[in-house]
Amino acid sequence: MDNVPRITVIVPALNEAETITQAIRRVPYPPETVIVADNGSTDGTRELAEGAGARVIRTAARGYGRACLAGIDEASKPDVFVFLDADLSEAPEDIPLLVRPIVCDEADLVLGARGGQGRPWHARAGTALCVWLINRLWGTRYQDLGPFRAIRASTLHALDMRDQTWGWTIEMQAKAAEHGFRCIEIPIVSHARAAGRSKISGSFVGTVRAAVRMLETIARLRLTRRRRYLSRPVVPTGPNGLSRSP
Repeated sequence: MDNVPRITVIVPALNEAETITQAIRRVPYPPETVIVADNGSTDGTRELAEGAGARVIRTAARGYGRACLAGIDEASKPDVFVFLDADLSEAPEDIPLLVRPIVCDEADLVLGARGGQGRPWHARAGTALCVWLINRLWGTRYQDLGPFRAIRASTLHALDMRDQTWGWTIEMQAKAAEHGFRCIEIPIVSHARAAGRSKISGSFVGTVRAAVRMLETIARLRLTRRRRYLSRPVVPTGPNGLSRSP
């Protein structure tokens, strides 16, 4: 890629010792571009991530969104944020596919739309229900809510992300639609996690619990949509690409 921007890859992690080193080393950028947001691991994830060259921060309390927010706060003013899970269910080598449309000023948010049979049926069904609701309520055409995504830093800051749990991806996509940001989805292959057990899809009960939280997030965002619209400041936009600022 020409004109490679400053990129920060945020990897939320909770007890991912079996995969974290490989996940960091497979990122196609220097290890120091990776921030591992350790969400309270007890299996040596933190030490292994540091040994692989990543910056590691610890979040005081658990929560997927909380870990992502902590990683954002730690970043040193990148142009693009990439969010990647530590379990290798998506390939870190695909990061440039998600970053390229932003660098080329074709998109503000790029989502990895998962294909393949890597996730259990109940996880795919829960995602399908949430995506259907978002598309109906916001008039969007999303296909997925996967965690693997890239977003322009100025876009991310304009979204004023708040969710601290599993509603994080929903909040980002709903607010991006409200702001009129350009969002595209790129097909990626999703595999079963390389090791360990998923905190959401690893059990039927875990999937249901996460789905309930996601449905609550959808309802809350829809009910507060008008309030956000009325309180939104006027946002100047730059002439193109990475110069755009909130």
